[in-house]
Amino acid sequence: MTDARSEKTVTWTILVVRTGGFAGLRREWRVSTSDEPGVDWPALIEACPWTTRYPPSRSNDRFIWRIEASAPRRTRKATLPESSLTGSWAVLVEQVRSAAGR
Repeated sequence: MTDARSEKTVTWTILVVRTGGFAGLRREWRVSTSDEPGVDWPALIEACPWTTRYPPSRSNDRFIWRIEASAPRRTRKATLPESSLTGSWAVLVEQVRSAAGR
Protein backbone atom coordinates (compact mmCIF):
# COMPACT_ATOMS: atom_id res chain seq x y z
CA MET A 1 0.00 0.00 0.00
CA THR A 2 1.32 3.43 -0.96
CA ASP A 3 1.01 6.38 1.36
CA ALA A 4 -0.58 9.22 -0.64
CA ARG A 5 1.49 11.84 1.19
CA SER A 6 4.77 10.14 0.31
CA GLU A 7 3.62 9.68 -3.29
CA LYS A 8 3.17 13.45 -3.62
CA THR A 9 6.73 14.06 -2.44
CA VAL A 10 8.24 11.83 -5.12
CA THR A 11 9.84 13.93 -7.84
CA TRP A 12 8.76 12.96 -11.32
CA THR A 13 10.29 14.14 -14.57
CA ILE A 14 7.77 14.24 -17.37
CA LEU A 15 8.87 14.45 -20.98
CA VAL A 16 6.51 15.10 -23.86
CA VAL A 17 7.86 14.83 -27.41
CA ARG A 18 5.76 15.66 -30.47
CA THR A 19 7.07 14.59 -33.85
CA GLY A 20 5.66 14.48 -37.33
CA GLY A 21 3.18 16.81 -38.87
CA PHE A 22 3.48 18.40 -42.28
CA ALA A 23 7.10 19.50 -41.87
CA GLY A 24 8.17 16.61 -39.64
CA LEU A 25 9.23 18.98 -36.91
CA ARG A 26 10.09 17.83 -33.40
CA ARG A 27 8.99 19.71 -30.28
CA GLU A 28 9.87 18.75 -26.74
CA TRP A 29 8.61 19.82 -23.32
CA ARG A 30 9.99 18.68 -19.98
CA VAL A 31 8.96 19.41 -16.42
CA SER A 32 10.13 18.31 -13.01
CA THR A 33 7.30 18.02 -10.54
CA SER A 34 9.45 19.64 -7.88
CA ASP A 35 9.39 22.82 -9.99
CA GLU A 36 5.57 22.87 -10.08
CA PRO A 37 4.42 21.87 -6.56
CA GLY A 38 0.92 23.30 -6.96
CA VAL A 39 -0.08 20.63 -9.47
CA ASP A 40 -1.21 17.15 -8.40
CA TRP A 41 1.23 15.42 -10.77
CA PRO A 42 0.80 11.92 -9.30
CA ALA A 43 -2.95 12.09 -9.97
CA LEU A 44 -2.38 13.29 -13.56
CA ILE A 45 0.16 10.51 -14.18
CA GLU A 46 -1.99 7.78 -12.62
CA ALA A 47 -5.05 8.84 -14.64
CA CYS A 48 -3.34 7.99 -17.94
CA PRO A 49 -3.77 4.53 -19.51
CA TRP A 50 -0.04 3.72 -19.81
CA THR A 51 -0.51 0.10 -20.88
CA THR A 52 -2.93 0.81 -23.73
CA ARG A 53 -1.56 0.06 -27.20
CA TYR A 54 -2.56 2.57 -29.86
CA PRO A 55 -2.88 1.91 -33.57
CA PRO A 56 -0.49 3.83 -35.82
CA SER A 57 -1.73 6.99 -37.48
CA ARG A 58 -3.35 6.51 -40.88
CA SER A 59 -1.96 9.81 -42.15
CA ASN A 60 1.67 10.78 -42.63
CA ASP A 61 0.91 14.41 -41.77
CA ARG A 62 -0.27 13.76 -38.21
CA PHE A 63 1.64 14.18 -34.98
CA ILE A 64 2.98 11.32 -32.90
CA TRP A 65 3.26 11.93 -29.16
CA ARG A 66 5.83 10.21 -26.92
CA ILE A 67 5.20 10.68 -23.22
CA GLU A 68 7.51 9.53 -20.44
CA ALA A 69 7.09 9.91 -16.69
CA SER A 70 10.14 8.95 -14.62
CA ALA A 71 10.72 8.81 -10.89
CA PRO A 72 13.27 6.88 -8.86
CA ARG A 73 12.85 3.19 -9.73
CA ARG A 74 9.79 3.92 -11.91
CA THR A 75 9.36 4.79 -15.55
CA ARG A 76 6.21 4.89 -17.61
CA LYS A 77 6.25 5.34 -21.37
CA ALA A 78 3.62 5.66 -24.06
CA THR A 79 3.56 6.53 -27.74
CA LEU A 80 0.28 7.55 -29.28
CA PRO A 81 -1.05 9.13 -32.45
CA GLU A 82 -2.57 12.58 -32.41
CA SER A 83 -6.08 11.12 -32.63
CA SER A 84 -5.59 9.37 -29.26
CA LEU A 85 -4.41 12.49 -27.42
CA THR A 86 -7.70 12.89 -25.59
CA GLY A 87 -9.00 12.69 -22.04
CA SER A 88 -6.34 12.19 -19.36
CA TRP A 89 -3.55 12.21 -21.98
CA ALA A 90 -4.63 15.64 -23.23
CA VAL A 91 -4.81 16.98 -19.67
CA LEU A 92 -1.32 15.70 -18.80
CA VAL A 93 0.24 17.00 -22.03
CA GLU A 94 -1.40 20.41 -21.68
CA GLN A 95 -0.21 20.71 -18.07
CA VAL A 96 3.37 19.79 -19.04
CA ARG A 97 3.36 22.21 -21.97
CA SER A 98 1.97 24.98 -19.78
CA ALA A 99 4.51 24.36 -17.00
CA ALA A 100 7.37 24.21 -19.50
CA GLY A 101 6.34 27.55 -21.01
CA ARG A 102 5.13 26.02 -24.27
